Amino acid sequence: MRVVVAGGTGLLGSALIPRLEADGHTVTILSRAPRGPREVAWHPDGTAGEWATALDGADAVINLSGASISEGRWTPDRKAIIDSSRVHPTRSLANAIGQLSRPPAVFISGSAVGYYGPCGDEALTEDSPAGTDFLAGVCNQWEWEAQVASRWTRVVLLRTGLVLHPTGGALPEIVRPFRFYAGGPMGSGQQYWSWIHIEDWVEMVCWALKAEPLDGALNVTAPNPVRNREFAAAVGAVLHRPSWLATPGAALRIALGEMADALLLNGQRVLPARAEWSGYAFRHPDLLPALQALLGRR
Repeated sequence: MRVVVAGGTGLLGSALIPRLEADGHTVTILSRAPRGPREVAWHPDGTAGEWATALDGADAVINLSGASISEGRWTPDRKAIIDSSRVHPTRSLANAIGQLSRPPAVFISGSAVGYYGPCGDEALTEDSPAGTDFLAGVCNQWEWEAQVASRWTRVVLLRTGLVLHPTGGALPEIVRPFRFYAGGPMGSGQQYWSWIHIEDWVEMVCWALKAEPLDGALNVTAPNPVRNREFAAAVGAVLHRPSWLATPGAALRIALGEMADALLLNGQRVLPARAEWSGYAFRHPDLLPALQALLGRR
């Protein structure tokens, strides 16, 4: 299978591409700063540019584009970057797919559990409605742009939760205070965190490539989301550190602004209903063994 990956040099793409190649697929990467023969330069502005020829003959297109949502305070300029870095590449890819004489069999496009907004203890499946906050609005538009390509191909929308990776993403930042005996819950600790081990994230994407009846939204989360207080206790148990030193919500809001509520203090209890119904077998369904595997403690 020939696979084109946009945003393939980030954390998720760097984990996914070696797996695709190990499975025998040929991978082409769309990158703003190409560094090798398999990478094609692109600067997506919502239209299909010269780079679109890289999609000719592709069997699948995977879109992982998007600036980090946790890099700096959410100023108006930063919010604009978070939004445009997702919407413009997705619109460009959908437009390019529409111009191909032989569209790919599947277009897999990123999204996030932020689609649902803060929902307290409510159990959320792919059929749950979109929220109304900033991240929900971004995800809703992001998905709408991807769904344009459903006129020509199967579209899968990856509503990804908190991806646990041993050296990148949020986990090293979460773990750091625990190493200095200063870890604990954030705010009340009652908010749900919907997480997924990086290995399951990669496996679910590879599974979605081949699961031909599957289209539309897919919650890419472990089947057992936990409250933040439970997450902190699990990290403490794995690292043999205390986990009782809570960080007040007010302090997080002062330090991070609006981002504190959206990413840390509010949560979603997201369930991977479609994956479980379709028979996906999770390798890391429970948090404690997942953290043990990631942080190297048994």
